[in-house]
Amino acid sequence: MGDLAKIFKAYDVRGVVPDELDEPTAEAVGAAFVEVTGAQSVVVAHDMRESSPPLAAAFIRGARSRRADVVHAGLGSTDLLYYASGSLGLPGVMFTASHNPARYNGMKMCRAGAVPIGGDTGLTEIRDRAAELVGVTATPSGSMIEKDLLSGYAHHLRTLVDLSGVRPLKVVVDAGNGMGGHTVPAVFEGLPIELVPLYFELDGSFPNHEANPLEPQNLVDLQRAVLDSGADLGLAFDGDADRCWVIDERGESVSPSAITALVAVRELAKHPGATIIHNLITSLGVPEIVREHGGVPVRTRVGHSFIKAEMARTGAVFGGEHSAHYYFRDFWFADSGMLAAMHVLAALGEQDRPLSQVVSAYSRYHASGEVNSAVSDQAEALRRVREAFAARGEFDETDGLTVTGQGWWFNLRPSNTEPLLRLNAEAADEAKMTAIRDEVLTIVGKVSE
Repeated sequence: MGDLAKIFKAYDVRGVVPDELDEPTAEAVGAAFVEVTGAQSVVVAHDMRESSPPLAAAFIRGARSRRADVVHAGLGSTDLLYYASGSLGLPGVMFTASHNPARYNGMKMCRAGAVPIGGDTGLTEIRDRAAELVGVTATPSGSMIEKDLLSGYAHHLRTLVDLSGVRPLKVVVDAGNGMGGHTVPAVFEGLPIELVPLYFELDGSFPNHEANPLEPQNLVDLQRAVLDSGADLGLAFDGDADRCWVIDERGESVSPSAITALVAVRELAKHPGATIIHNLITSLGVPEIVREHGGVPVRTRVGHSFIKAEMARTGAVFGGEHSAHYYFRDFWFADSGMLAAMHVLAALGEQDRPLSQVVSAYSRYHASGEVNSAVSDQAEALRRVREAFAARGEFDETDGLTVTGQGWWFNLRPSNTEPLLRLNAEAADEAKMTAIRDEVLTIVGKVSE
């Protein structure tokens, strides 16, 4: 057994198998999950990692030992688990380590209706109770049924975004040997889409590249395939397929901020005057475009717990993050990369222009992307940056330090898990963005020397 305090994070469970997360631990978490949530039934799904089926089976044993009945959905993406939790009205657990390397695994937990469980909403209590239950065995008394939810998931998504009438599209999808290889064919079946699959074989060792589309090197194969096949666009999913990155017909990355604005406009057409959530790293263009289309933009801290909490508080129809997570009120306020991809396909397929032209209307500023710097004294680096920009812009310390000037802004915030400072900068022209970015990085670099 590993140290539960180490593998229980703010929003989920994540650790190296078996050193930090093993089957006895998973079994104890299953029992603790039922005790803490009071669940009479639980739905469980898992990704394609070699360790996922045995860990899920151990969790199920633990849950059944506390008289809970289990619906075992088997292989699924994280948003399929959210669909299961929402449609069945059951608490759920997904076994995945998302984009982490093969040796990792973990659990994402939610209450009925896909309501997330985090450190301040039950995860800490589950951790503490599980620590007491490790090694305690009991005879399973709850029932278990296996239920294939893939077709229901695919049908539900197609009711939210109708793609049946779009023009024929050629789409390259890089599943990264992750769960997109399982879910994409089911969702696209019968649609006017010519699918060009890349790395659809389910393989938790990730033999081709990491299933993390935020890293540019993991997009190279997809970009080449889009150009070689003359495709209309490319889609890259992470390991558990809850994030989606978009490549246009030229092989160029489309900013998640542009995707957020595009989807927001489509949602506002259905829900005039609605609220749209965006985190503080998304482009200034997002709130501008939301207002122009009659919506109400609301800015939050980075992180899915903040996005989901604000969506629930405000009744927002949609929320987007710079990390390619997209949240939908019609999907139980949960995130679905697949649903965001379908909105992009609909926007493209309902007219004749190429994707690069479609998204150009939503790309108003030049962004640095996230630049990480290793800094031992983060507080000192932030102090020096604050001092250097004291008379040059407005300060906001909601999440790290955000400085906003005339036609530019940057955010510098500490990582929650590593000795890093993360910088995002944006400006109306590229030269100004570069100057701001480099000035901040120079100050930070002097502290880390």
